Amino acid sequence: MYYKFSGFAQRLVGATAAAAYNPQGLKPIVSTESPAPIFGTTSKLASDFPATDSYLGKNKVPDLQKIFQKADGLPVHLKRGVPDRLLYRTTMALTIGGTIYCLVALYMASQPRQQK
Repeated sequence: MYYKFSGFAQRLVGATAAAAYNPQGLKPIVSTESPAPIFGTTSKLASDFPATDSYLGKNKVPDLQKIFQKADGLPVHLKRGVPDRLLYRTTMALTIGGTIYCLVALYMASQPRQQK
């Protein structure tokens, strides 16, 4: 009887003579053929595509440049209106709340424990 180590069961199991002499599924003969290419298609350059493809959509950059370059005295992160103000105020509230929470936790950790 022949035995080999099973990687799945982590113990010795019965095996055929060929499997016992080639443990862990190693084969004595290695193939000399080159493996198939993973990406068999060739790459296409951006210049190969027409400039008016439907997936490109409308160019929004000129419109956004007009919005962000307007001299209205607002900071850049508030130029797009209500959604920007809401995000800014939420971020500030969470930052201030987190700072207060950390200071309270530090104060409580610095106090000695009360003996019962």
